[in-house]
Amino acid sequence: MSFLRNQLGAERDAMGNDEYHPLSKKGSNLTDEGGIGYTVVDSIDTMQIMGLEEEYKHARDWVAKNLTFEREGNFNTFETTIRVLGGLLTAYHLSNEDAIFLEKATELADRMLPVFDTPSGLPLSMINLKQRKGVDDPSYPGLISTAEASTLQLELRYLSYLTDNDDYWDKAEQVMRVIKAAKISSVLVPIYLSAETGQFMLSEIRLGSRGDSYYEYLLKQYLQTMYEETMEAIHKTLVHKGLHKGLIFTTEIIPERQRDGQVSWRLSPKQDHLVCFLGGSLMLGATTTGAAGSSVSVPPRPSELTSAGQRDWKLGYELIETCMDTYTTATGLSPEITHFWTKDDVNVPSTERDWYIKGNNSPERPSYDARYILRPETVESLFIAYRLTGNPKYREYGWKIFQSIQKHCRLESGGYASILNVDDVHSIHIDKMETFFLSETLKYLYLLFSDASVLPLNEYVFNTEAHPLPIFTPSTRTGFF
Repeated sequence: MSFLRNQLGAERDAMGNDEYHPLSKKGSNLTDEGGIGYTVVDSIDTMQIMGLEEEYKHARDWVAKNLTFEREGNFNTFETTIRVLGGLLTAYHLSNEDAIFLEKATELADRMLPVFDTPSGLPLSMINLKQRKGVDDPSYPGLISTAEASTLQLELRYLSYLTDNDDYWDKAEQVMRVIKAAKISSVLVPIYLSAETGQFMLSEIRLGSRGDSYYEYLLKQYLQTMYEETMEAIHKTLVHKGLHKGLIFTTEIIPERQRDGQVSWRLSPKQDHLVCFLGGSLMLGATTTGAAGSSVSVPPRPSELTSAGQRDWKLGYELIETCMDTYTTATGLSPEITHFWTKDDVNVPSTERDWYIKGNNSPERPSYDARYILRPETVESLFIAYRLTGNPKYREYGWKIFQSIQKHCRLESGGYASILNVDDVHSIHIDKMETFFLSETLKYLYLLFSDASVLPLNEYVFNTEAHPLPIFTPSTRTGFF
């Protein structure tokens, strides 16, 4: 019912628009010339999975009759790939191969391929779809986000498989080849690469924004050696324990250039909500790359996992508990960013929390970090954890989050809105509903309470926007994978 309520509001007020503003009951687009249906395309497969046939028909008809990529303006390469291309490809699969979805996906991919026309083969951050021209991000000229460059592969490889066009596969493979060649002394990588040289640039190392899906996709691309080395480095470098409750959390590493020109690295006890994907991902990795044999039980027995698998399973379990703890706020919703107390802090308050929301001391002026923007990462991990363990507590966790969303984000006029301050039960709403609320948050909550036969984890891989793509045997020989 929540998805239906959302979709009815968006369809009523903003059908075909890229973004939905539920308070003002209107839509907006990412370019002045018009949008490319971010909201509707991103949510089609959720309609299919939930069996919302009438809503699906409306969305399918809109794609067939109204969706156009002949838009003068710059769209983000990463977001367009994971939301629109991924959404179209999954809709094609779940619709028993309705040709309109593959036709639109192929057209979009062909328009986007010029982003890879760089000296290194790494994709530019933006694409002008009408001109079919890659565009540099003016805010970060010459730089490419590591996460964004390495999170295009699932869609392009599946499209290559469907169309028998190796060009899509080759572009995606070249990116990973460049990243592997650019690896620095640590397997933990900075969040920016140079489009010119393909080398990593001096920048933060983190599992959150601009880094998150790089680590997520090491497992999803079946890059086993890189995945195993990286998980070991995460354990050794980024994992720490809270002061009060002993919660396990991850840190970021910040580069600081000294007066003599040397660079030192400082640990920052900051964890984005984005990092909460990692708990489920580690548990899934433990039962696949960390399996001691050909199969594991539900839940896995220790003897069925290698020592690395047991290590990753334990960390994944603990990170989910930490992420759930960040939902112990006045609203029962988690902030966008948390900081953790460390022994180096002065005047650590006597509190049951291991973490705090930085700068959120005045309800009248809430911190930017205190927002809840309907994010999916924790419920994604709950879904995976339940599928791998059958433990009902993960459903209980998910139900509590859903109830809090219903109480604090649901609008009487239809739709759901983000809130400014999770520690204020009277928080102001933000007039925006992110498309990932429909594509990811509600989908993962639905799947959390669905039977394991619905999109089984051994048959599907979910892209970072929660679009399930079928696992397939490649028809092309690759030099990297």
